Amino acid sequence: MKTILIIEDNEDIREGTAEILELSGYKALVASNGREGVEKAVACKPDLILCDIMMPELDGYGVLYLLGKNAETTDIPFIFLTAKADRLDFRKGMEMGADDYLTKPFLDMELLSAIESRLAKKERQQAYQGSTLAHLQQISSANGKGMKALREMIAQRKVRHLKKKQVLYYAGDQPLGIYLVLEGNLKTSKIADDGRELTTGMYGADEILGIDTLLLNGSFTDTAEALEPTAVCLLPKDDVIGLLNKYPDVGHQFLKILSKDIHEKAQQLLELAYHSVRKRLAQVLVRLAAQHGENTSFRISREELGALAGMATETVSRTLTDFTEEGLIGKNGTALQILSVERLQKMKN
Repeated sequence: MKTILIIEDNEDIREGTAEILELSGYKALVASNGREGVEKAVACKPDLILCDIMMPELDGYGVLYLLGKNAETTDIPFIFLTAKADRLDFRKGMEMGADDYLTKPFLDMELLSAIESRLAKKERQQAYQGSTLAHLQQISSANGKGMKALREMIAQRKVRHLKKKQVLYYAGDQPLGIYLVLEGNLKTSKIADDGRELTTGMYGADEILGIDTLLLNGSFTDTAEALEPTAVCLLPKDDVIGLLNKYPDVGHQFLKILSKDIHEKAQQLLELAYHSVRKRLAQVLVRLAAQHGENTSFRISREELGALAGMATETVSRTLTDFTEEGLIGKNGTALQILSVERLQKMKN
């Protein structure tokens, strides 16, 4: 029997939610304020926590913060219950590490569906935690004390799952840390003065976002969005800075990642400035093939390809038709398939 902790100061909602859970086969624990909720979470280690935001003594954000700092409670799935539906509240809660967000009043099935979904993802998370060392090993084969400490930090962090088109962070947000992509793909983008979306980067499994923003101690200058179902791990800002100050080998590896990022962006700028539309789109497809694998089907919209290649959507469509006729790419329904990376790489300008 799974145990659910309900932290809610409204007695009617608290007792009503507990009754729904018990009728559905869960064991329900209740707390009437945030401080009591933290004490029960630490003592009982529930399988999932439902928590109101606006509460006396300690609000929901404080509860999430304290539980996230405790190694024994940091990976407990956490769902906010709140009457506030403002996007800023939603973003703040999700960026702090909440797993879901239910707006009161909610239906019984909405509640149960959210709980079942998060418990299932907890099982997937445990599988990820068993393989996070291998993920970081792909980034760096270094084995200094600092890299060992970084791997241990990753293994202890909660995995966050993003749906397709779900935003990880917005331009202007303050960074809570850096993100390691465990599976899936993310893009970063900016909105130009004329309203066009410009893609600034693509990130796949084993890649890290946000190192530059963290080191500059500034705000994100672009928006990160999932291109497909994606799993990421947040490494908190204070913990990462502590490792950088303590272990030079961690700083060395981060410099290598930043240098690779700068080199790739410089190469993209040269392509935009000097390459024909055919050559630009070919290079974008080569990079996508490196992420997904040659002969692997993947979905990406014409608009997203245009943002990556600096081309109009109509031009992308015409060029893709040419590439299909030339046997460079194939189509599997709405998905693209790269058939010849070598020929795309050798395409003349």
